[in-house]
Amino acid sequence: MADFPSKVTTETSSPNSQNSQQGGNSLGGLAANVTTMMDMSFIRSIPAILMIAEIVLGLLQWALIASAPYTLLPAYGWVMFVAVTLWILTTILFFMILFGAKQKLTFVPWPMTVMAYHAIASVLYLTAFLANAVSVHPFRFTYFLGYMAAAAFFGAVVTLAYGASAFFSYLDWKGDGGNAANNTVPS
Repeated sequence: MADFPSKVTTETSSPNSQNSQQGGNSLGGLAANVTTMMDMSFIRSIPAILMIAEIVLGLLQWALIASAPYTLLPAYGWVMFVAVTLWILTTILFFMILFGAKQKLTFVPWPMTVMAYHAIASVLYLTAFLANAVSVHPFRFTYFLGYMAAAAFFGAVVTLAYGASAFFSYLDWKGDGGNAANNTVPS
């Protein structure tokens, strides 16, 4: 007991001074900073899962069409335009929501914007799917028939995913989110 000091002093340092002592910008500090900026609750939500499905399946669709001679039929030009454009826009929107653009860009009415985007995307994808499905002929381009048929299938699935996203975006825009407790009024 005699060796224990009577006064104990503690010093604290800021996280920036620790990083400077460890040799500047460490990769661990950068990863910790990025994960604090990400909205991890969004990743686990149904709209995020649907957006990931739209990105992956949309990529499959336009990759299948791009691997075939799609320039020979004008309908496939429309399908490629819709698939690639919405794939890029959905990827950008996904990362904007993931990294908190909703909190930084408060002047944008996000629920209405996301709902309008998904509604327009589902209509555009429906027209692209129909153009793709109608243009699949068994006697024309028989070597690429499987590519075009698979692209039509993925187009149908992506159309359904965009429709489901539009529905969940509508619920978010409406404000109730499907929760019955929000509609009760205390008496």
